Amino acid sequence: MGVKLYKPYTKSRRFISVSDFSELTSKKPEKSLTRPLKKTGGRNARGVITSFHRGGRNKRKYRIIDFKRAKKGIDGKVVAIEYDPNRSAWIALIHYVDGDKRYIIAPGGLKEGDTVASGEQSEIKTGNSMPLRTIPSGSFIHNVELKPGGGGKIARAAGTIVQLLAKESGFAHLKMPSGEVRIVSLDCTATIGQVSNSDHSNISLGNAGRSRHLGRRPHVRGNAMNPVDHPHGGGEGKMGTGRNPVTPWGKPTKGHRTRKNKQTDKYIVKRR
Repeated sequence: MGVKLYKPYTKSRRFISVSDFSELTSKKPEKSLTRPLKKTGGRNARGVITSFHRGGRNKRKYRIIDFKRAKKGIDGKVVAIEYDPNRSAWIALIHYVDGDKRYIIAPGGLKEGDTVASGEQSEIKTGNSMPLRTIPSGSFIHNVELKPGGGGKIARAAGTIVQLLAKESGFAHLKMPSGEVRIVSLDCTATIGQVSNSDHSNISLGNAGRSRHLGRRPHVRGNAMNPVDHPHGGGEGKMGTGRNPVTPWGKPTKGHRTRKNKQTDKYIVKRR
């Protein structure tokens, strides 16, 4: 995959870059694996905005992804590598020998015509899914489960990767993309390889319009507001916050630790 740049024939074009989509082989999704996706605009059931700076995006359909890789012991053929508007990674359409069709997160290097499988007896190769106990130490994996049978939760975004460091006392030591080392049950499954579209982080939106198409509305700085609207507001000219950074409701932010689930601290070996 590569990043495409433009000649600066307008001011915003100077900063825009896009993917060349050279890895994709199909433009239309599999109809049986798509569902309507309703917009919320960041509002909850009562109409109150709970997720700010959202709304106005392009219409899209949701692709049903098989995060559990539940087709154990059945080979599947990669029919197409497709774009998914709901995630940064590419997805792969798999046709299994029993006639079933599934979408999976496409790992880097997976091509049309390749064969993938899942289960304990699967070969150690890119795109195959298996329990952590059968994966050699030092391997790079993605789409990792946190609980056996719960489906992949870790390393699903474009270019992300997890390293299996060691196995000990029924647990696997995993090095996360953040650098954190966490232990996960050896019965959890993972997929071999790195997630596709690794150049996603190098793409620059370049102008406000592309951001609006993705559903991101303008984000105004607190110190550009009035004191009635934000704790950082007010002052003469361009002022600093005047205090430790806080949210509009006065809660500490920007570096403040928000982790509340202390019960899972025992699974973290090394902090990021």
